Amino acid sequence: MVRDVAHPLRTITIAIVIVALIACGARPTKGDLTVYVAAPLSGWQADGGQTVVGGVRLAAETINDRGGLLGYRVNVVALDDEADSEVAVEVANEVAAAVQRGEPVLGVIGHYNSGQAAAALPIYRDLPIIVITPTASDPALTAQGYSNFFRVNATDAAQGPHDARFLVNELGAQRIVVVHADNDYGRGLQQEIVRALDELGRPPVAVIEIEEAAVSYADVIPTIRDAAPDAVFLAGYETEGYVLLPELRDAGIDVPFMASDGCFLYEFIDGSGPAAEGAYVSAITPDPKVVANEQWWRAYQEVEARNPGTYSIAGYSAMMVLAEGVRRAESLDTSAISQALKQGEVTTLVGAITYDERGDLENQQVYIFEVRDGEFEQWTEAAE
Repeated sequence: MVRDVAHPLRTITIAIVIVALIACGARPTKGDLTVYVAAPLSGWQADGGQTVVGGVRLAAETINDRGGLLGYRVNVVALDDEADSEVAVEVANEVAAAVQRGEPVLGVIGHYNSGQAAAALPIYRDLPIIVITPTASDPALTAQGYSNFFRVNATDAAQGPHDARFLVNELGAQRIVVVHADNDYGRGLQQEIVRALDELGRPPVAVIEIEEAAVSYADVIPTIRDAAPDAVFLAGYETEGYVLLPELRDAGIDVPFMASDGCFLYEFIDGSGPAAEGAYVSAITPDPKVVANEQWWRAYQEVEARNPGTYSIAGYSAMMVLAEGVRRAESLDTSAISQALKQGEVTTLVGAITYDERGDLENQQVYIFEVRDGEFEQWTEAAE
């Protein structure tokens, strides 16, 4: 869970273009626009989804306090996809039904996971809405020709090579075991990092698939030990990370452990306990402690009654990108907003964003963190 104690702030002031998004001083008068947030809000990934929702809510409150969007108030409605693709389809159909009833739906911030995004996008593609994922990283999502889909995060096509270079060049790993979850995210990222390791002349000595969110991975520990690794990489979520890592350490496998962005949550550290110390985690969005100033941090606490999580800035930035598209288009028309977002740079908490024709970031940033004294400490800036 995200801790109640405020993290130390290393503030970097950035220009958040709020005044440019909205007309200051005027109250929204034309009614409401609904923005849905689709993420896991219950179950094993609830903490991550809730951090995204908090960021979207703060962005909407900021927008509404300064006049709304084209005179409309932004109303945020969170929908729980339970990290389940069948439920994600139900969520997407709920959004579609609202559109068909004539409700003023501006867009969807989501889905949180690549698997649920892939399941829902065929429904969203024919709706007059903008969809912006804050965290889904599978490159295949934007290869389907969706004209109304965008990201505010890097993809696994950037994360895989970046992590491979870190393992080989920074950690000097020679014998790398790649472990991955048996879901779309884990399999897709496994393919990217294995390809990158092959290109670096360090093919993994073993590739092992594990069950998503299992209670134990004791059955694969002997296979990992027999491979005699000098580093272990996990392509999975915190629910795999905080089970696998302590079991590795208990088995005496003390080599460097690195996990993908699915573990960039404080629940990974809390769940792993002392075993987390010294672990490396990559991220496809920056550290909120670095990019968000103290005023933003306090505002989030007032809205959510908790500290921001690692993906709160992703939710916040996704909402602000949507708002900027409306402002530039001077319209609520989906095609106009989509075209506006592909023209020029958008300044956000996750960095300066410019989009390619597919809706991917042209400049994809990947970050590495090391767990030190129970905190994520940034190791390096961005992939070259």
